[in-house]
Amino acid sequence: MIESYSFGSIVINGKHYTSDVIIFPDRVIASWWRKEGHRLSVEDLETVLKSPSKPEVLIVGTGYSGLMKVTLEVQRCLKKEGIKLVVQPTREASETFNQLVKQGKHVVAAMHLTC
Repeated sequence: MIESYSFGSIVINGKHYTSDVIIFPDRVIASWWRKEGHRLSVEDLETVLKSPSKPEVLIVGTGYSGLMKVTLEVQRCLKKEGIKLVVQPTREASETFNQLVKQGKHVVAAMHLTC
């Protein structure tokens, strides 16, 4: 569960992170880096797409002000893979992630913490 989020900082299951993260049900990938900082591409989601159990839902936190953009290529790829995409500023995305986890959904979140 995401316990808190503020600009540049997120607390997940009691651990504090200050760089972008991908949150899986069983682990967190810290220091997630994208090919182009404020543009999400399919390559940036390889760990999600190659995961043995793909999520039902991928939540993308686009940053404090929502500046990170999700490409049409990403949208099409996730649709083809049968993964529902939710794109929101990171504060809202954190709340959505927690709600879906509580509902028992298999969800992964890719969170940009700044901008």
